[in-house]
Amino acid sequence: MTNLELVLNMLAEATTTAISKEKKPKDFDENKTIAKQGGTIAGNTRKAIEAKTGRKVVSPLNAKALQKGVPRKKLK
Repeated sequence: MTNLELVLNMLAEATTTAISKEKKPKDFDENKTIAKQGGTIAGNTRKAIEAKTGRKVVSPLNAKALQKGVPRKKLK
């Protein structure tokens, strides 16, 4: 997992939290809709980064493996 992947994950979570605080969902379905909105914002950001850099943001790297000290694979 790269730094950009982590940042986009944080963006999705923070955006979902912010929307949730404003909308104050009352049930699971409303929460699900808000979660999709936060994910969409992060997804659109990922696509914009990929369009500008010409490189994929999502990598085959695994965050669990990084925590265990497994060497990182080089990205192409």
